[in-house]
Amino acid sequence: MRTAQIRTRGGALSGSRPCVLIVEDTRTFTTVLAHRFETELAVDVVTCHTLHDMKRLLSSEHGRFMLAVIDLNLEDSPNGEVLDYSLDADLPTIVFTASFDFHVRECILKKNVVDYVLKDNCRAIDSIVNAVRRVLQNRNIRVLVAEGFDPAESEAVQLLQAQQFLVTHAQSLEEAVDRFDKYRDIELVIVDDALPGGGGVELIKQIRRSSSADDMRIIGFSTRDNPLTCASFLKAGASDFLYHPFVQEEFQCRVAQSIDTLARFKKLQAIASRDFLTDTYNRRYFFERGPVLVQHCLARQEPCCAVVLDIDHFKKFNDTYGHETGDLVLKTVARKLRQMIDGDMHLIARLGGEEFAILLRNMDVREATEYCDLLREEIARTHIVFEDEELSVNVSIGVAVISAEETFDNYLHAADQYLYMAKNSGRNRVFSDYSITQLFAERQKAS
Repeated sequence: MRTAQIRTRGGALSGSRPCVLIVEDTRTFTTVLAHRFETELAVDVVTCHTLHDMKRLLSSEHGRFMLAVIDLNLEDSPNGEVLDYSLDADLPTIVFTASFDFHVRECILKKNVVDYVLKDNCRAIDSIVNAVRRVLQNRNIRVLVAEGFDPAESEAVQLLQAQQFLVTHAQSLEEAVDRFDKYRDIELVIVDDALPGGGGVELIKQIRRSSSADDMRIIGFSTRDNPLTCASFLKAGASDFLYHPFVQEEFQCRVAQSIDTLARFKKLQAIASRDFLTDTYNRRYFFERGPVLVQHCLARQEPCCAVVLDIDHFKKFNDTYGHETGDLVLKTVARKLRQMIDGDMHLIARLGGEEFAILLRNMDVREATEYCDLLREEIARTHIVFEDEELSVNVSIGVAVISAEETFDNYLHAADQYLYMAKNSGRNRVFSDYSITQLFAERQKAS
């Protein structure tokens, strides 16, 4: 009797990666799928060839798998019994089958599977890999459904949950607005034309005041077969529109297209916002994101400081050792900044040339000055090897406190003035209002 086979890469299953169960009686198909899942999706894979093997495996490994990929017709499951068993075990399930007709489609869709894939074309394996990839991604994507239905009776909620999305529900315009205040990670909104409290179009207008199509996708729907309803949604800022009751495949495809489009936007934004050489944010992004972070700090009365950092005698590296060494110096300093500064809390960017800017949140001027002095010391301890010669790197830093609402340029200009003072005082030091006060106090004591 054939038994369940465990396929892993890099040793035993550690539990640190998601685990996918494949139930398929064609060994070649199983081998190819398992290999692609492991190498392309970074998941662990367990394979079975019969329903019997699957039952025996799940009896001892229940709760281990995040997803099952199953062949609908096995030797001991000629009528799709394996699908019922998989769903009864609370496993999100992707079905693939070689035999397909209207009756089979209706049977599969009634069971609210994640997806189904036909084996009758050369892209079948690609389709299954992409379906599993979407499930992995969906687990981290929050979707808001705004409609008048109870969530337990909502077709949209059921379909989205089957796709493994994080689903949040609102039954009125007011509730939907509250959900946006509570959940800052909403990426997709499914909104009903007949949303109680003001209607779906009004919700879209409110969303679009603060979120563009690059930040959030919106799909409207309506039970009314009226082209004007669709037009009003799209003109208000919706990304797509559906009619209810939904065609399940259409709903899944439209949602997938919206998520894929948003992912492409984010990827392009990430590319456009990074400095190619140092992999820090660039000047443009710093001046876009920085003012937003400052406003958040001022509104919450949290301390915040603007920092400008400049590499000392950088021209000498280029003139003496060549531009490749200059580039290496820039990358080394940037890497050290990324290692020492929490990028989720603070903002680091290369302004241009050898100059970097940092926005330090939740630090007053004393804390920011002392922290920047640690940065300076750590960079000074870093050496770069060029043709058997060790090159040391020093930086000068200016720190300016942000305590009142001004233009963002003014904050950077103030930090730049302190940087100028640090340079004129001998370089390789940090200057701020706090450090100057400390310096005067020390001189007075000495005198």
